[in-house]
Amino acid sequence: MGWLYVLFAAIVEVFWVIGLKYSDSLLEWIGTAIVIVFSFIFVVKACEKLPSGTVYAVFTRSGAAAIVLIDFLAFGAEFSMAKLLFIGLIIVGVIGIKITTDETQETAEQRGN
Repeated sequence: MGWLYVLFAAIVEVFWVIGLKYSDSLLEWIGTAIVIVFSFIFVVKACEKLPSGTVYAVFTRSGAAAIVLIDFLAFGAEFSMAKLLFIGLIIVGVIGIKITTDETQETAEQRGN
């Protein structure tokens, strides 16, 4: 369940980062603030199951990769093969962290068992 919270946090991060860039009205800013709160709630819930360093690394890197891809596809940001290569490296790193982190083992260690 910890990894599901990380996924939710990364998805929600995309919305609040876009909100920070494009919000113009008070209502949009309030929506952005609410989404930020949800993002951090998911991070906190994930940290209850996984090491906080792992959660933070995966949350920030996967969210950043998704935001850059959305910038390319939806907002017309400048695309280059070098950027695509580095996004790929981020994704490989996130997958590597996921593969090498055992959720049940980490939870037991955090509880002192």
